[in-house]
Amino acid sequence: MAFKEISIHDLQLNPFDKIGRDWALLTAGDASGSNTMTVSWGGLGVLWNRNVATVYVRPQRYTKQFIDAADRFTLSFYSPEHKRALGVLGSKSGRDGDKVAEVGFTPLYLDGTCAYEQAQLVLVCRKLYADEIKPGSFIDRTCDTANYPEHDYHTMYIAEVEKVYVSE
Repeated sequence: MAFKEISIHDLQLNPFDKIGRDWALLTAGDASGSNTMTVSWGGLGVLWNRNVATVYVRPQRYTKQFIDAADRFTLSFYSPEHKRALGVLGSKSGRDGDKVAEVGFTPLYLDGTCAYEQAQLVLVCRKLYADEIKPGSFIDRTCDTANYPEHDYHTMYIAEVEKVYVSE
């Protein structure tokens, strides 16, 4: 499948639906090695006068080592027919086998990082900032108790959206 670059200003999506309801894939690495995970938490907006994506990754996720080792990652979005595949990619670890091959996705390399040919939309993101969620910083403590019973706090990554690709 071919992709074309579009201006970020031509992007039309509801991030609350695309991330929270439809899910997305967060992928890092390159042709020498990559990993992906399904995300349903994140955001898109403007920070520091840049168009940014914010994603959250727990420390035990295999994808985290790929994100930490790279300058860029992709955030990609899929049609509803791929929801089952996104479920598999979010529930299995790449440490244990080739989950990408299991769901039949084909790697696609854009701007030195990885996405998948089955995507409808790919955001290529360059990391700007990373920090761990701090338990002492919760104002509403129920967010901590409801989401972190194991105290495995996410690392938050803020990344500039450098390029936007859509499938043709």
